[in-house]
Amino acid sequence: MTPPLLEVRNLKKQFVAGRSLFGRATATVNAVDDVSLTVAQGETLALVGESGCGKSTVGRLVLRLIEPTAGSVTFAGRDLATMPRRELQAFRASAQLIFQDPYASLNPRMTIGETLSEPLMLHTALGTAERRDRLGELLDMVGLKPIHARRYPHEFSGGQRQRVAIARALAASPKLIVCDEPVSALDVSIRAQILNLLRDLQAKLGLALIFISHDLSVVKHVADRTAVMYLGRIVETAPTAQIFAEPRHPYTQALLSAIPIATPAARRDRRVLPGDPPSPIDPPAGCHLHTRCPHVAAICRTDVPPLATDADSHATACHRWRDIGADGFRIAVEQPFSPTLRRLVDAFRPTT
Repeated sequence: MTPPLLEVRNLKKQFVAGRSLFGRATATVNAVDDVSLTVAQGETLALVGESGCGKSTVGRLVLRLIEPTAGSVTFAGRDLATMPRRELQAFRASAQLIFQDPYASLNPRMTIGETLSEPLMLHTALGTAERRDRLGELLDMVGLKPIHARRYPHEFSGGQRQRVAIARALAASPKLIVCDEPVSALDVSIRAQILNLLRDLQAKLGLALIFISHDLSVVKHVADRTAVMYLGRIVETAPTAQIFAEPRHPYTQALLSAIPIATPAARRDRRVLPGDPPSPIDPPAGCHLHTRCPHVAAICRTDVPPLATDADSHATACHRWRDIGADGFRIAVEQPFSPTLRRLVDAFRPTT
C-alpha cells in the first residue's frame, strides 16, 4: 500500500489567551485538540466546520507556519519537527498555501511578474531567461496573459487576483497546496471558475489539496474525502459522497441540514443544535458537543469519544452514533406545490 503524502498524528495547538502581571499564562485556547488525518498524493481532503473550530490553524500547522504544542506532521515520510534547515527549505517549495483574501495576500507595490518571480528565485535555480519562460507558463496555466505580468494587483478583479495567487502557489512545483477558503471572498459567479481551475490543475499536475471551507455546497463538488471539525476536534471523516448520504455524527447532520435548497418544492429535515458553542478556553469534558447534543448520554459527559473507523473508511467520534444512525435523515425531500405556489411557478416558467 502506498504511504500517504501527508500524515498528521495527535496534533495539538494551544494559544495563550491571558497572562498574569508576572507573564504567567492564566488562560489558553485549545485551538486544535488531538487531530489526526492523512492526505494521499492527488487527493483532495476538505476540512469543514463553523468559524473558530480550528480549520485554518490545522492548515498552518501542516505547513509549519506555526509550531504545534504536541503531535507530529510527516510529509513524504519525514517528520517536519526534525527536518534540518536545508531540508525544511525544500519542504517550503513542496507545500504551498492559497490565502482566503486575494485583496490582502498580494503585495500592492509589486507587479504580478515580480510576485511570481519571487518564489522562482527562492526555490529554483532558473536563470533570468528561464524564469521569464516559467512566468509566461504560470500565467497561461491560470488563464492570464503575459501582458498581465507588468500590471499591479489593483488593476485586477477579485477572481483574477485569486488566479495570480494560485499561480504563485504553483511556481515552485509543489506536491501539496493548502487552500484556506480560496473562494469565500469572491462573487458567486466567479467561484465556479476558480474551483474548476483548481480541479483542472490538480488533475494535470497530480496535486494533493487540503481544502478548508465552511461552504458544504462547494465541498461536495471538489473533495474526495471530508473531515468535519468541532471545537478543535475532528468528529467525523469519510469519503465525501458517504458523508452527504449517511452523516452519522449529530454535528455533521446539523451542518448538512443548514445547506440552502435551490428547489422551491423541496423541504428538509432540520437538525438544529440548541445553544452556542462552548468557549475553547474552557471546553466541556468528554464530548465537546454534549452540552448541545439532543442524544446526550451519561458517558458523553465524561469520556472523550474515539474517532473509530469502520470497514467503509467512515470514522465517527460519537459514543451513540450506532443508536442514532442516519435513518430518517434526509437532506431534501420533494414536496407537492400548494395550488397558489403552482400558479406562480407556472406563470413565470419560460415558454418554448
